[in-house]
This record gives sequence, C-alpha cells and structure tokens, in this order.
Amino acid sequence: MLADFLNYEFLRYTFITGLLIGIIAPLLGTFIVVRRLSLIADALSHVTLAGIAFGLMIEKLLLITFPPLYSGMAFSVIGSIFIEKLRTVYKTYQELAIPIILSAGVGLSVIFISLANGFNTDLFGYLFGSVSAVSQSDFLLIFIIFIIVVLIVTFFYKELLTLSFDEEHATISGIHTKHIHLLFIVLTALVIAASMRIVGVLLVSALMTLPVAAAMRIAKGFKQMLFLSILFGEISVIIGIISGYYLSIPPGGTIVMIAVTILLLAIGFKPSRKSQQEMREA
Repeated sequence: MLADFLNYEFLRYTFITGLLIGIIAPLLGTFIVVRRLSLIADALSHVTLAGIAFGLMIEKLLLITFPPLYSGMAFSVIGSIFIEKLRTVYKTYQELAIPIILSAGVGLSVIFISLANGFNTDLFGYLFGSVSAVSQSDFLLIFIIFIIVVLIVTFFYKELLTLSFDEEHATISGIHTKHIHLLFIVLTALVIAASMRIVGVLLVSALMTLPVAAAMRIAKGFKQMLFLSILFGEISVIIGIISGYYLSIPPGGTIVMIAVTILLLAIGFKPSRKSQQEMREA
C-alpha cells in the first residue's frame, strides 16, 4: 500500500510533510486547548484563506506568479499579530479578538475569491488539501517551520506550560507573558499556513484540537496528553493521506474523520477518578 508513496517523489514529499504536520499541529494544539483558545485556529485558518485568495487574485489580475502558500502564511502571521493587539485593547473581553479577526478573514476571502473569478481547482486544493500539491520548495519551507516550532517549544516549554495553566502566576514569576504569547500565536499561524497543503485551511483547526480532545480523555498528565495528541494526530494523518490517495478524495476530509473516530473511541473510554485527579494536578 505504501509502494506508491515510496516510488513517486511528489507522494514522498506529501507523506513526509504529513508526518511533520501530524507532530507540530497537535503539539501546539495541546497548549491552545489547555488555554481555552481553540477558536484561534479557526480564526487564523480563515485569515490564511484570505491570503491564499489574495495570491490567486494577484496571479489572475496582474499575471504575476505569487505563490499562495507564502501569501497565506503572511496573512496568517499578520492576523495573529492583530489578535494579540486586540487582546490588549479589549483587556476585559479578550475573547472578542478571535471573532473580529475571523470575520475579517471571511470578508476578505469573499472579496478576493470574487475578484479572482471564483473557485478553481487550485483553491479547492487549498481548502480541503491535496496529495499532489506539496512541491519540493513547499516541503523545505514546512520542514524549516517544523524545526523552528520544535526548538521553540522545547526551549520555552516551562514558560508555555505555566502560561497555559495560570497566566497570572506566570506574570508574577517574571515570565514575559506578552512576548511568549505573541511568539506562540505566530508559531500557530505558521503551522496553520503550513498545514493547508495536506489538511486544507478549512479543516486544519480540527487537526489541532480533535487529537487533543481525545488525549484528554485518556491521559493521566500533561506530558502524556502531549504524547497521545501527537500519536493520534499521526495516526489520523497517515491513514487519511493513504486512504485519500487510493480513494481519490481530498486527504483533509479523511484525516478529520479518522480524528473524529479516535475521539469517539476516547469518549467511550471512562477514566478512573484517580486518572482525572492526576490530570488536574499535572
């Protein structure tokens, strides 16, 4: 079954890229879910869609080659910075920043898609993922993002953990919470933009949250939840990409449905009271 993925170069890039995304998406998603900021992924995915549509519009109207991956990434990072800025503006109602940016992303997407003469095959691939969309340059860029995310999360693990569970304590402890949070949300934006080739921008938030939701039902501590989230994410990506290729359907949908299946199985699992207590204390 894996023969095609080993024999064809473009499928190898897709498969390896999927493995990388299957690690970093749930990795950041764990911290996002713990902080109760799951909708940030949705907001940034819609902003990324606006960036993709902008790139396609530029190509259509100005006949200039403008890779949508890079324009989507740029819009996503800018959107993440605006979210952080709005969180400081609405200090009492910080959650307002997310629907504001999400709405702006949707609005811009509609405008740019209209100016680019509507949906086409390229845009469909960005929306729902594609097994043939990952080029060598895309793979190298995503690999660089993977290295950056892993290094930063490893280096700032304690700070991110403290900030996730108790932001006030993190501030008192001398952690530069604003800088750490800005760095984290920019990383999230980069991962969302990088994931769109495999999962699609409309489904990438599911890969950042569903494996985490499943892991929360089973894990006895934060580190175990982190490991299980990545494991479930990898299972979803591997099965989703392979089945998507052989069934000739976008891999994003199959990845998400595998993640949903894992979540349903985890919901059926009833952790002991001791396990729940350990999770709260971790």
